[in-house]
Amino acid sequence: MAATAVTEAPKRGLSATAFSLPSRLVAAFSGPVGLAAKIALLSVVNAIAVWALIVLIDHEKWIAAAVLVAVTAAIDVIYFLPRAVPAKFLLPGTFFLLCFQVVPVLYTVDIAFTNWSTGHLLVKSEAIDGIKRASLEQSENGKSYTMAAARDENGDLVLLLVDEDSGKQFVGSKEGLKPLPAGSLEESGGIFTKTPPGYKLILGQELVGLDKELSAFTVPTGGDNAIRAEGLSNAVVLHPTLRYDAANDRFIRIADGAVFTDNGRGSFAHGAEELEPGWRTGVGFSNFSRVFHNKLIRDPFIRVLIWTFVFAGATVFLSFALGLLLAITLSKDGMRFRSVYRSVLVLPYAIPGFLSLLVWGGLLNDDFGVVNRLLGHIGIHVPWLFEPNWARVSVIIVSTWLTFPYFFLVSLGALAAIPGELVEAARVDGAGRWQVFRKVTLPLLLVAVAPLMIASFAFNFNNFGNVYFLTGGGPASSDQSVAGATDILISYSYKIAFASGKGQDFGLAATISIFIFVIIGTISAIGFSRTKSLENLA
Repeated sequence: MAATAVTEAPKRGLSATAFSLPSRLVAAFSGPVGLAAKIALLSVVNAIAVWALIVLIDHEKWIAAAVLVAVTAAIDVIYFLPRAVPAKFLLPGTFFLLCFQVVPVLYTVDIAFTNWSTGHLLVKSEAIDGIKRASLEQSENGKSYTMAAARDENGDLVLLLVDEDSGKQFVGSKEGLKPLPAGSLEESGGIFTKTPPGYKLILGQELVGLDKELSAFTVPTGGDNAIRAEGLSNAVVLHPTLRYDAANDRFIRIADGAVFTDNGRGSFAHGAEELEPGWRTGVGFSNFSRVFHNKLIRDPFIRVLIWTFVFAGATVFLSFALGLLLAITLSKDGMRFRSVYRSVLVLPYAIPGFLSLLVWGGLLNDDFGVVNRLLGHIGIHVPWLFEPNWARVSVIIVSTWLTFPYFFLVSLGALAAIPGELVEAARVDGAGRWQVFRKVTLPLLLVAVAPLMIASFAFNFNNFGNVYFLTGGGPASSDQSVAGATDILISYSYKIAFASGKGQDFGLAATISIFIFVIIGTISAIGFSRTKSLENLA
């Protein structure tokens, strides 16, 4: 007994030392050091909050500013109260949940009820200014100037101008036209060789990259007239073709008197004619109505929805079936090289998915792919990625190849957890292998695997990468819509957001995203209810 006590003493001492280190750290940061660290961190948080508050107030975001003040005050109070220990740990998780889950969802819903799209990106005041600029045209007898782009002392863009008729010299800025003393500018062959003090010519690569800014730059000259650059060395006087009536909030076309009024959908319109740009505004359930009533949107949406279900369902079913088959095969005792086989089968799961998809895209290439070269030896040629039905088959095959290792690993663990006594009892009762599998193994396996299958279905329902990196959603469909033959809902919404109609249509894309959320949420709820997985977990 004494010897035992002597030999165990060092072990107890080592354990006490090891476990005392966290305690010592907690004790060290519970005194003045901890208080100082807390004050320093909260000072940083409050400094960032003050900066953010100034920015929000400057942009007149009053609701966001009020929320920021309330959240910052709550953080200060919670972390200074000595007994608010649970809240101190709950607050960070709640904060990140709001930032990365709740806020994006609410933002997406907000976008879905607007007309935010190409041509409707601005606020109304900016759209009015844009229409005024866009309505400027050169008259037949309008003045023209020799021009050079320059920067003033503040670094702002200005135009150095010489009237081609009178030779008078000016500096044009956003504020207007300012005359220069004679001889301030000298030019030879359209190139300025002398500029007034305080102005620096824009030359070389900077001038080439100035094209977009220069084309949008105008110099007001009185009334609605303005001077605008035409190229890099000339400018002309432009006259408006539209007049804005601020009292009645409308545009009037000077040539024929046509009146363009606010149509309530973010545009000034005269019948079917709309002025561009428009502005972002709320449109209610208009985007949702377009999905159901606009044939150009409804038909592709239904087709893509059906294919999305087929793609997700087929991928999950085939991956689970293949993974389970391999798990049953490799779970048998006495198999040689079993560990090697298991390691090889997990390789697709270990390689980054997008790399595998790009490799598969090369393997299935119609002309140069290895797969078609091998099949060509027996006289077979398959348009894997260029014919709609074969492209769908390709996406399912590659997705199954990427997913089955997951179900292989899950099934291995689930099979190991099934009591062997149940299988032996079933065999003693005269059940064959198929009956044992169907009546005993599969039901017990599904208790653990069914929730994971539901999660995998939800994942593949939104599996943007498997479609985009392999086929890009193509090939093009016969209805000439933006949705290709292999597009699923998420890639379809991506294309709507960036390549539909006039261009970007964020409002409609956000609406499709809401449909995706509702569909996945409903399927998941029904699936969990049917499998009673939640009750089992409880």
